[in-house]
Amino acid sequence: MNLNLKNPIVFLDLETTGVDPSKDRIVEISLVKVMPDGSREVKTRRLNPEMHIPEEASAIHHIYDEDVADCPPFRAVAKSLWAYIEGCDFGGYNSNKFDIPVLVEEFLRAGLDVDLRKSRFIDVQNIFHKMEQRTLVAAYKFYCDKDLTEAHSAEADTLATYEVLLAQLDRYPELKNDVDFLAEFSARGRSVDYAGRIVYDEKGVEVFGFGKHRGRSVAEVFRTEPSYYSWMMNGDFPLYTKKVITAIRLREFGNK
Repeated sequence: MNLNLKNPIVFLDLETTGVDPSKDRIVEISLVKVMPDGSREVKTRRLNPEMHIPEEASAIHHIYDEDVADCPPFRAVAKSLWAYIEGCDFGGYNSNKFDIPVLVEEFLRAGLDVDLRKSRFIDVQNIFHKMEQRTLVAAYKFYCDKDLTEAHSAEADTLATYEVLLAQLDRYPELKNDVDFLAEFSARGRSVDYAGRIVYDEKGVEVFGFGKHRGRSVAEVFRTEPSYYSWMMNGDFPLYTKKVITAIRLREFGNK
């Protein structure tokens, strides 16, 4: 089976220094770009995170400081990478919650204000959890009857994720072979920012998805408690989240 595509779709997996999009950096990125005609190409490269790779992270992906000492930093490949993925849709395993937010943060740090608002995001993990409740290794065995012997290798994980999605489409007739449908089905709520700090409520209003103001309108909180905006801007939040709340605040100023 081939995916029914209008645009190329890029499946991605990142190995990083940790799990915090606002702090951690990419040490390896693997992309599987699938074209509407079903052809695909794989690109994998390691990157120098310009920081120490914590031992607990290296224990998972087996990439150490010395392995990336001579590799380029993300900022050196940012423009060519964006040229390669611009206009594509995206897929991954837990990618909506982790890989996409981390990637966007890296672009912003490199000075590229990338726009993914027209892209669709298919999170294969969310489809899997809605259907079966498993991990990627188990998903690969369950759907493809193969053992994922190189788990936590970015390229192996990325290729496995793509195969799992194709197998999911074969197994579940209720899943439409359509990127818009799969993106909506695999979404968990509607996030305004990629990290899920700001989400849309049922009326399409931006509300906080965390903390003491969870569920409250962002614009309303900033009107009644301006210091909360300052706290977020000075806090350890992702750059894209800060961009989103600034846009909301400026919009409210313009409506006065």
